[in-house]
Amino acid sequence: MDAQLETLSRIVGDHLLSRGWRLATAESCTGGWVAEVVTATAGSSHWFDSGFITYSNDAKVALLGVSPMTLARHGAVSENTTASMARGTLERTEADVALSISGIAGPGGGSADKPVGTVCFGWARTGEAPQTATCRFDGDREAVRRQAVVFALEELLRRYR
Repeated sequence: MDAQLETLSRIVGDHLLSRGWRLATAESCTGGWVAEVVTATAGSSHWFDSGFITYSNDAKVALLGVSPMTLARHGAVSENTTASMARGTLERTEADVALSISGIAGPGGGSADKPVGTVCFGWARTGEAPQTATCRFDGDREAVRRQAVVFALEELLRRYR
Protein backbone atom coordinates (compact mmCIF):
# COMPACT_ATOMS: atom_id res chain seq x y z
CA MET A 1 0.00 0.00 0.00
CA ASP A 2 1.30 3.45 -0.81
CA ALA A 3 2.10 6.08 1.80
CA GLN A 4 -0.93 8.29 1.04
CA LEU A 5 -3.42 5.46 1.59
CA GLU A 6 -1.58 4.26 4.68
CA THR A 7 -1.63 7.73 6.22
CA LEU A 8 -5.26 8.32 5.29
CA SER A 9 -6.30 5.02 6.86
CA ARG A 10 -4.46 5.82 10.07
CA ILE A 11 -6.14 9.25 10.25
CA VAL A 12 -9.58 7.70 9.63
CA GLY A 13 -8.90 5.12 12.33
CA ASP A 14 -7.83 7.75 14.85
CA HIS A 15 -10.89 9.82 14.00
CA LEU A 16 -13.29 6.90 14.46
CA LEU A 17 -11.59 5.70 17.65
CA SER A 18 -11.79 9.16 19.21
CA ARG A 19 -15.57 9.03 18.77
CA GLY A 20 -16.00 5.38 19.69
CA TRP A 21 -17.36 4.62 16.20
CA ARG A 22 -16.93 1.56 14.00
CA LEU A 23 -16.93 1.65 10.19
CA ALA A 24 -18.48 -0.75 7.68
CA THR A 25 -18.20 -0.55 3.91
CA ALA A 26 -20.27 -1.54 0.87
CA GLU A 27 -18.24 -1.51 -2.32
CA SER A 28 -18.98 -2.22 -5.93
CA CYS A 29 -16.47 -0.80 -8.45
CA THR A 30 -13.67 -0.65 -5.87
CA GLY A 31 -14.02 -4.36 -5.17
CA GLY A 32 -13.12 -4.14 -1.49
CA TRP A 33 -10.20 -1.74 -1.88
CA VAL A 34 -11.44 0.52 0.94
CA ALA A 35 -11.73 -2.48 3.26
CA GLU A 36 -8.26 -3.65 2.21
CA VAL A 37 -6.77 -0.22 2.93
CA VAL A 38 -8.29 0.08 6.38
CA THR A 39 -7.59 -3.51 7.43
CA ALA A 40 -3.95 -3.09 6.43
CA THR A 41 -3.72 -0.64 9.33
CA ALA A 42 -2.60 -2.22 12.58
CA GLY A 43 -5.31 -1.97 15.21
CA SER A 44 -8.13 -1.52 12.70
CA SER A 45 -10.11 -4.28 14.42
CA HIS A 46 -10.93 -1.62 17.04
CA TRP A 47 -12.68 0.62 14.51
CA PHE A 48 -13.54 -1.45 11.42
CA ASP A 49 -16.55 -3.77 11.59
CA SER A 50 -17.04 -5.36 8.18
CA GLY A 51 -17.19 -4.89 4.44
CA PHE A 52 -19.51 -6.01 1.66
CA ILE A 53 -18.44 -6.39 -1.95
CA THR A 54 -21.70 -6.15 -3.87
CA TYR A 55 -20.61 -6.03 -7.47
CA SER A 56 -23.84 -7.30 -9.02
CA ASN A 57 -27.28 -5.78 -8.66
CA ASP A 58 -28.51 -9.09 -7.24
CA ALA A 59 -25.90 -8.84 -4.47
CA LYS A 60 -26.93 -5.26 -3.71
CA VAL A 61 -30.52 -6.45 -3.27
CA ALA A 62 -29.78 -9.67 -1.36
CA LEU A 63 -27.00 -8.48 0.93
CA LEU A 64 -27.82 -4.79 1.45
CA GLY A 65 -31.56 -4.59 0.87
CA VAL A 66 -31.33 -2.19 -2.07
CA SER A 67 -34.75 -2.07 -3.70
CA PRO A 68 -34.96 -3.57 -7.20
CA MET A 69 -37.14 -0.53 -8.03
CA THR A 70 -34.30 1.83 -7.06
CA LEU A 71 -31.94 -0.07 -9.34
CA ALA A 72 -34.47 -0.11 -12.19
CA ARG A 73 -35.27 3.62 -11.89
CA HIS A 74 -31.83 5.03 -11.15
CA GLY A 75 -29.28 2.33 -11.99
CA ALA A 76 -26.53 0.85 -9.87
CA VAL A 77 -24.39 3.93 -10.41
CA SER A 78 -26.58 6.51 -8.71
CA GLU A 79 -26.75 8.41 -5.47
CA ASN A 80 -30.10 6.75 -4.73
CA THR A 81 -28.40 3.36 -4.87
CA THR A 82 -25.37 4.36 -2.80
CA ALA A 83 -27.65 5.91 -0.17
CA SER A 84 -29.53 2.61 0.01
CA MET A 85 -26.26 0.67 0.13
CA ALA A 86 -24.98 2.75 3.05
CA ARG A 87 -28.28 2.51 4.91
CA GLY A 88 -28.42 -1.26 4.34
CA THR A 89 -24.86 -1.64 5.58
CA LEU A 90 -25.73 0.05 8.87
CA GLU A 91 -28.84 -2.10 9.25
CA ARG A 92 -26.84 -5.31 8.78
CA THR A 93 -23.78 -4.59 10.92
CA GLU A 94 -22.76 -3.30 14.32
CA ALA A 95 -21.13 -0.26 12.69
CA ASP A 96 -21.89 3.35 13.54
CA VAL A 97 -20.75 4.74 10.18
CA ALA A 98 -20.97 3.26 6.70
CA LEU A 99 -19.63 4.25 3.34
CA SER A 100 -20.67 2.92 -0.04
CA ILE A 101 -19.27 3.16 -3.55
CA SER A 102 -20.69 2.26 -6.97
CA GLY A 103 -19.25 3.42 -10.26
CA ILE A 104 -17.94 2.84 -13.74
CA ALA A 105 -14.20 2.29 -13.57
CA GLY A 106 -13.83 1.35 -17.24
CA PRO A 107 -12.48 0.86 -19.72
CA GLY A 108 -16.01 0.06 -20.99
CA GLY A 109 -19.47 0.37 -19.52
CA GLY A 110 -19.89 4.13 -19.75
CA SER A 111 -22.70 6.04 -21.42
CA ALA A 112 -23.40 9.65 -22.37
CA ASP A 113 -25.16 10.19 -19.03
CA LYS A 114 -22.68 8.18 -16.98
CA PRO A 115 -19.29 8.14 -18.67
CA VAL A 116 -16.36 6.00 -17.55
CA GLY A 117 -15.00 7.53 -14.36
CA THR A 118 -18.44 8.28 -12.87
CA VAL A 119 -18.51 7.12 -9.27
CA CYS A 120 -21.31 7.61 -6.73
CA PHE A 121 -20.78 7.56 -2.98
CA GLY A 122 -22.89 7.25 0.13
CA TRP A 123 -22.06 7.86 3.79
CA ALA A 124 -24.41 7.11 6.64
CA ARG A 125 -24.32 7.38 10.39
CA THR A 126 -26.68 5.66 12.75
CA GLY A 127 -29.78 7.80 13.28
CA GLU A 128 -29.03 10.18 10.40
CA ALA A 129 -30.07 10.35 6.75
CA PRO A 130 -27.41 9.18 4.29
CA GLN A 131 -25.30 11.76 2.50
CA THR A 132 -24.26 11.25 -1.12
CA ALA A 133 -22.01 12.60 -3.84
CA THR A 134 -21.05 11.87 -7.43
CA CYS A 135 -17.59 12.41 -8.93
CA ARG A 136 -16.05 11.96 -12.34
CA PHE A 137 -12.47 10.76 -12.17
CA ASP A 138 -9.92 10.65 -14.99
CA GLY A 139 -7.49 7.90 -15.82
CA ASP A 140 -7.49 4.18 -16.36
CA ARG A 141 -9.42 1.62 -14.33
CA GLU A 142 -6.91 1.49 -11.48
CA ALA A 143 -6.65 5.29 -11.32
CA VAL A 144 -10.44 5.71 -11.13
CA ARG A 145 -10.73 3.08 -8.41
CA ARG A 146 -7.86 4.54 -6.37
CA GLN A 147 -9.28 8.06 -6.57
CA ALA A 148 -12.63 6.68 -5.41
CA VAL A 149 -11.02 5.06 -2.36
CA VAL A 150 -9.22 8.29 -1.42
CA PHE A 151 -12.32 10.43 -1.95
CA ALA A 152 -14.55 8.10 0.08
CA LEU A 153 -12.21 8.15 3.08
CA GLU A 154 -11.40 11.86 2.89
CA GLU A 155 -15.09 12.72 2.68
CA LEU A 156 -15.89 10.46 5.64
CA LEU A 157 -13.48 12.59 7.67
CA ARG A 158 -14.93 15.85 6.34
CA ARG A 159 -18.59 14.88 6.76
CA TYR A 160 -18.29 13.44 10.27
CA ARG A 161 -15.95 15.87 12.05
